[in-house]
Amino acid sequence: MTSATLDKKQDCVVVIGVGALQGIGAAVCRLFAKEGLKVYVAGRTFQKIEAVAAEIHSNGGDAVAFRLDAEDIKQVQALFDTITSQNERITAVIHNVGGNIPSIFLRSPLSFFTQMWQSTFLSAYLVSQSCLKIFKDQNHGTLIFTGASASLRGKPFFAAFTMGKSALRAYALNLAQIYKSQGIHIAHVIVDGMVDGDRVNKALLGLGRLVRLTRGTGGLNIDAIAENYWMLYQQIPKLWTHELDLRPYQEKF
Repeated sequence: MTSATLDKKQDCVVVIGVGALQGIGAAVCRLFAKEGLKVYVAGRTFQKIEAVAAEIHSNGGDAVAFRLDAEDIKQVQALFDTITSQNERITAVIHNVGGNIPSIFLRSPLSFFTQMWQSTFLSAYLVSQSCLKIFKDQNHGTLIFTGASASLRGKPFFAAFTMGKSALRAYALNLAQIYKSQGIHIAHVIVDGMVDGDRVNKALLGLGRLVRLTRGTGGLNIDAIAENYWMLYQQIPKLWTHELDLRPYQEKF
């Protein structure tokens, strides 16, 4: 075995915020694994991330389930330390954290706003602090943040969610300007509309699916979303997209 072979590192991608099999995080994991990358499937619920990793293995891919609370700085750092301690190179990190929870503003306690801020924004800050150090040493890497309609505009009952997601957008675009000259591609993806996944379809005992269908848009296809994340990952430095707006063709602006 030559020294060049010994020095060669396996490329891997880290997807943070993976939940159900039918969700954006899981779809991104499946596609990146299909394209030959080792995937670290990171999320709060071990049974869910283990199911995603098992599905990837059954299709011949390479995946590792890593239980993670992305709001805990020690757990986030432990994830990246684990990967860098092995002969692997992180080429992409996908931040897909933050659930959309409605509330009536005047009845929303500070604890609720704190919870939403931590999941939608603080987790992104902790993840980017850890991975950007690695990307700087490599002079290479792609960091993608999942945004939402609330990244651009607030709607009734979603003041807390809008606070976190709009802050995330401003933060992501600022990072993109800072690090683009260092070979690091940072992108923010606005997922504008209801996603055709388990979170929506199983909400309120199945009522979420009915709402999605009656809106007339059919929802955003998770595999199509994943394909757009892969497209961003493949872009060359001569032409990088830093923000992408995804919506069904029937969705109103």
